[in-house]
Amino acid sequence: MSRVYNFSAGPSMLPEAVLKKAAAEMLDYEGSGQSVMEMSHRSKIYDSIIKGAEALLRELMNIPDNYKVLFLQGGASTQFAAIPLNFLNGSGKADYVLTGQWAKKAFAEAQKYGDVKAVASSADKTFSYIPKLNKADFTPDADYFYICMNNTIYGTLYHELPDTGNVPLIADISSCFLSEPIDVTKFGMLYGGAQKNVAPAGLTICIIREDLLGNARDITPTMLNYKVHADANSLYNTPPCYTIYICKLVLEWIKENGGLEAMKERNEKKAKLLYDFLDNSKMFRGTVVPEDRSLMNVPFVTDSEELNAKFVKEAEAAGLVNLKGHRTVGGMRASIYNAMPYDGVEALVKFMDEFEKANS
Repeated sequence: MSRVYNFSAGPSMLPEAVLKKAAAEMLDYEGSGQSVMEMSHRSKIYDSIIKGAEALLRELMNIPDNYKVLFLQGGASTQFAAIPLNFLNGSGKADYVLTGQWAKKAFAEAQKYGDVKAVASSADKTFSYIPKLNKADFTPDADYFYICMNNTIYGTLYHELPDTGNVPLIADISSCFLSEPIDVTKFGMLYGGAQKNVAPAGLTICIIREDLLGNARDITPTMLNYKVHADANSLYNTPPCYTIYICKLVLEWIKENGGLEAMKERNEKKAKLLYDFLDNSKMFRGTVVPEDRSLMNVPFVTDSEELNAKFVKEAEAAGLVNLKGHRTVGGMRASIYNAMPYDGVEALVKFMDEFEKANS
C-alpha cells in the first residue's frame, strides 16, 4: 500500500530517506554483520554512531564547546523532576511560564522541590497565546527561568525569548527541535523528547551549559544526575541505542538538505500554506492568535463537533491520518514537522477545500 500523510503530534513521521536507509542496514550495519539493534553500546562501532550523532548535532545547532550534549532515556517528562533536582540549588527559587499542559506538569513537579512561581499563564484562554511578560514579576535571584518553547497541544511558539538577565533560561524544545536555527548561548539548558522531529520515541536530548553541572541535590537519584551522564558521555548505562542511530540518520538528512536554515524555510512555506487557507476559510478557523502561531503544530476547528468528527474520519479515508485534535482543544491538529513534505500540506489543504464545499 502507499504511505499516508501522517500528521501525528508524536511519535511522528520520519523522512522516507531515513527509513529506507535504516531498512537497508537492518541486518548488516556497514559490514559489521549485525544490526544496530544488536550491538553492545560499549563496542567501537557503536561508539562511532553515538559520537557521530553528537558531532552532527553540535555542527547543525552550532553548540559551543562549553555545553554538554546528553542522549538520555526517560522522555521529556523525566526532566520535569531532574531539572529542579539539578539546578534548584542556590536560592531554591525558580520562575515558570505556563503555556500548556507540559509547562503545567513541569511546574507542578518543580513545586515539590522549592519556591517555584508561575510568573505568567495563558490558561484563561485555553493556552491560545503566549502571555506577555513583565520583568518586574521575575524573581531576581531565581536559580533558573523555565519555558516550553513550542506548545505541541495548543500550537503556540515563543517568537521572542524572555530576557532573564543572569538567570539561566531553560526551555523544553521537544516539538520545535531542529525546525529552525536557535541561539544555544541564550540558554542554560535546552532539552526535548526526540519523537516529534528528531527520531523515534525513546530518546531525550539535553544540551546543558557546563557551569550548571555538579551541584545536584544529595537526594537526586543517580539516573537523574546530569553530571553523572555528562562524565560518562551518555554511556553511564545502556542508552536508547537504536533511537540514537536513527537520530544520526535524521541529522545527516538535515545536513544533506541544507541545514536548519533550509528547514526553517521549508517549514515557513508549509505553515503559510495552511494558515492562509484557515484565515480565508468560512468553515475552518485556527485557534491561536496569529502572532504566536507555531510552525510545527496547527490546531483548527469548525463550529460543529459533528463536522469535526466527520472531517477527521473522511480525511483518514483519504490518507491524511492522525488529525484529531487534543481533547483540551478539540477539533483538529496538523503537526507538520520537518519530515512532512510540502505535498502533504498541499493535499491537506486541497481536502479541506473540497470538504468545505461539500458540507456548506
